[in-house]
Amino acid sequence: MSELSEILGVRHPILLGPFGGLSSVALTATVSEAGGLGGHGLYGYDGERIRSTAAALRDATDSPFALNIWLPTGDEVEPGPQHTVFAQALEPFYEAVGVDVPSRPERYLPSLDEQLAAIWEASPSVLSVVFGVPSPEVVEEAHRRGIRVVGTATTVAEAAALDAGGVDAIIASGSEAAGHRVSFLRPADESLVGTFALVPQVVDAVSVPVIAAGGIAERRGVAAAFALGASGVQVGTAFLATAQSAATDAHRAAIRSTAADETVLTRAMSGRLARGARNRAVRAIEASGTIASFPMQNWLTGRFRAAAGEQNLGELQSLWLGQAAPLARLDDAIEVFEELVAGLPGRADRPSDR
Repeated sequence: MSELSEILGVRHPILLGPFGGLSSVALTATVSEAGGLGGHGLYGYDGERIRSTAAALRDATDSPFALNIWLPTGDEVEPGPQHTVFAQALEPFYEAVGVDVPSRPERYLPSLDEQLAAIWEASPSVLSVVFGVPSPEVVEEAHRRGIRVVGTATTVAEAAALDAGGVDAIIASGSEAAGHRVSFLRPADESLVGTFALVPQVVDAVSVPVIAAGGIAERRGVAAAFALGASGVQVGTAFLATAQSAATDAHRAAIRSTAADETVLTRAMSGRLARGARNRAVRAIEASGTIASFPMQNWLTGRFRAAAGEQNLGELQSLWLGQAAPLARLDDAIEVFEELVAGLPGRADRPSDR
């Protein structure tokens, strides 16, 4: 068993990327049961929802799993008078899915303290974080409870900061990856380092195991990650395309049909830079020039995106996907996992039949 596998308590150093808003208990449990580390995103979850999700995961698997949170960066906007202005700018999208323009809420997101209190109660095997370095108090409390802490870096400097902060492993997230660019030391658009360049530099810079993420969808990507010095891989898009994920049929279709050079980095849907397909909503919001700051924009678009998902209207959803989307060819999460395992050291000599 590898060092990373021992740290995470898994048979294979393969992690499921935690999806903000798209995680499912079924997919998380499937990856954990297969011998990897299933990850479940908790973006926007209040304490009660975290507790119920953790309970459902416990019912579904006895194997280790990770819960993921977004750390506050300090520049998040609170509900205020501008809410109405930005909500009205999105009125055509609300009309398209048959929902009212949402009124201003008391808050856009639950507090970090509320989320952490529920996470300590849930006691996952791993707490993974994005958008920053967890405080010494968080790391200490996690370790006191036997919870491993995994941070996420998009640059070498971020990885060094996480290493100094006492995390147990670091995910090096290359710019090919789907979803939000989780940079925290410099702006995301100034931190776009590809996986192939990022991983070996992070490996050289830190003292803990490094997990490669971004552009990995099958055995060749796994083998390449280990050749670069990674101790494990985190995979998102390939799993998102499977039947066990919470993605809609329209989202899966976008993964199957979007070329690597057709993905886009955009702030249109959330106010923060994220990689996905450039659908009608993204094009229209970008053209309008009216994009609220995070998390206001994410909350506002979330009201029509949720309805669009229920109606399977891909042109009005957040179709997050990475540049390796054309390699995400398998429909079942177990098959994806087995394909990834085939790329681990000692197994990569077998030719691919995909």
